Amino acid sequence: MSPMITSILILSLATGTIITMASFHWLLAWMGLELNTLAILPIISKSHHPRATEASTKYFLTQAAASALILFSSVMNAQATGQWGILQLEDPLAQTLLTMALAMKLGLAPAHFWLPEVLQGTSFKTGLIIITWQKLAPMALLLLTWNQASMLTLTMMGSLSVIVGGLGGLNQTQLRKIIAFSSIAHLGWMATIITKSNKLALLNLTMYILISTPMMLSLVFSSTKTTQDLTTSAPSPILAPLT
Repeated sequence: MSPMITSILILSLATGTIITMASFHWLLAWMGLELNTLAILPIISKSHHPRATEASTKYFLTQAAASALILFSSVMNAQATGQWGILQLEDPLAQTLLTMALAMKLGLAPAHFWLPEVLQGTSFKTGLIIITWQKLAPMALLLLTWNQASMLTLTMMGSLSVIVGGLGGLNQTQLRKIIAFSSIAHLGWMATIITKSNKLALLNLTMYILISTPMMLSLVFSSTKTTQDLTTSAPSPILAPLT
């Protein structure tokens, strides 16, 4: 992939996230999410490996279904209340559907099955984008609607994600799958905390990104892919503080 195309895709990725984070209208938020999804797909499948193609297909299907649910819930809310604003989410069914759609985009259990498979089919650099930057837009919508979202749904999905993330990574040897289950567990804690305080959830998200970024970069620099590689790789004085 040429540097110009890569730059355009990264710019589109950033633009989609910023549009969603800055919007107060559901259609604008949906457009930002779609732009974000379409920009990441060529980055996931750029290696032309069958596993990367499979990962991009799974990512597209999951994110498209979640975006359709978001659009459907916003239309239902507009039909019931006459409002398209993000802060005017008042219809109970629309609140539940939106919460489930954002949980699917984030990778919360039980809609978490796509995250380990997608991460396993991508490189560590792309995986870093998926588990950090790609969580910003749906988390921003969740933070905006935290007092209007379905608290019961969030608490149940968050608690289940903590359990699934903790147990799912125990018997894994591939580091990308371990990181995926760790991400599910962290997002579960965020979803549980957001029902009590959105500021604490934002702090949790910030700490999660600050911890995940150096960890993933250290694995990129050391070319470590499995737990066995961790035991056989020579320790580096530069990478030791990052890990």
